[in-house]
Amino acid sequence: MTSALPRFPPYPIRGVRVLHQRQNCAPHFAQIEVDFEPAVGGFAFEVARELTVEYEPPEDLPRFFAAVAVGIEEQLSSPEHGVVIAARVVLRRARADTFGSHELAFKIAGYLAARKALEGTRCPRL
Repeated sequence: MTSALPRFPPYPIRGVRVLHQRQNCAPHFAQIEVDFEPAVGGFAFEVARELTVEYEPPEDLPRFFAAVAVGIEEQLSSPEHGVVIAARVVLRRARADTFGSHELAFKIAGYLAARKALEGTRCPRL
């Protein structure tokens, strides 16, 4: 008999904060805070209406936010986690820097946020 895979998230997980920063010849900088909420099924991502980010040029921000969504969804979809995605994710806060912020940095931040949320829901193995 096989058991059904658990749904993720099993309960609301709020305030998952990640700072992804790497300083070298190709710097990375992305800071985000996201909430994970249970959903009926699938993956939904939204940016909080009240979110404001001081960054120039501001037209880059939607691409950065989309990269966060991609990173989160890719991480949650990984078979290693053994979960069914049923999540609504809300980006609550973000920071970007002129030197180091780009789509890859935000995708990695999304990936790290998903891992952090997943780790917070794991039961210790006996």
